[in-house]
Amino acid sequence: MSIPSRALGGRLTVGAVGFGAMGYATADRQAAAYTDSPEALIGRALDLGVTLLDTADLYGDSEQILGRALTGRRESVVLATKFGIVVPPMDGNPPVMNGTPAYMRKRIERSLTLLKTDHIDLYYLHRVDPGLPIEETVGAMAELVSEGKVRCLGLSEAAPDTIRRAHIVHPITALETEWSLWARDIETEIFPLAQELGISIVPYSPLGRGALTGTITSRDDLPENDWRRTMPQYAEGTLDKNLTTLDVVRDIAAAHEITPGQVSLAWLLAKAPDVVPIPGTRRIAYLEQNAQAANLVLTADDMARLDAVTVTGEREHMGDNWTSGVSPKRNS
Repeated sequence: MSIPSRALGGRLTVGAVGFGAMGYATADRQAAAYTDSPEALIGRALDLGVTLLDTADLYGDSEQILGRALTGRRESVVLATKFGIVVPPMDGNPPVMNGTPAYMRKRIERSLTLLKTDHIDLYYLHRVDPGLPIEETVGAMAELVSEGKVRCLGLSEAAPDTIRRAHIVHPITALETEWSLWARDIETEIFPLAQELGISIVPYSPLGRGALTGTITSRDDLPENDWRRTMPQYAEGTLDKNLTTLDVVRDIAAAHEITPGQVSLAWLLAKAPDVVPIPGTRRIAYLEQNAQAANLVLTADDMARLDAVTVTGEREHMGDNWTSGVSPKRNS
């Protein structure tokens, strides 16, 4: 089995389903039992045509692990990483973001070293710096393109005005943002804007942080230290209500003899020919299931039923500028 390819921003050809490597972060507090080795998993991903590998400097050992796993296979992948988050929101404290050129320079060199490569195919600003005009950050990132250290630029979780202003400075190839049946807020403004500008959407957490896989039936399925317990959609009472609304996903999965997760990915892939979700997993069996979704075709009735799904609660509330990040205007 080999999956079809798609073009990110008309510039990067990748498999229609990518791979999110946040699960290799040492700070990841989500339970991760039954894992396959990174080398075996990445090797299988490439065999399947899953060529977009996505990580970040924030993800603990993820860059280093990918660097080792890609030994001898670097040219077979489109490698994406990110910078800009100094301290994530933890224990009620707000996040710290830094998009300054000086900070970027330090982080790109670190990422290149850990990933054992001389260039990054897609370099993202992980979160928008609330104290710095986006023009300054993207202008500095564009210098990396001129120097050959980066091929294309991306943003993650940026507001519409920020996206427009960034795209004027240098073409933005992709916007990485949360998008799934579990998180639909980008559909109002951000997705139409991306389509207008020719910016591809790379949805992270496309399986609703596990909710869309059918493996979570209540909060009792989450370990006591699982970070999802802090999220509004997973709150006591709210989660049960949300899971009930997802019965339609299970019904469609049963009708097609596929998994709920595959239905959820196929729904995203049907939204536009340049949408490339990046589900994460540490198990080859789940990687294979995710990849198979790229060859699935849902009916118009399936799509209408899924479009009607509604979920209660914010996807997350983790401090100012964490989602739909706003950048201050540059002084004229």
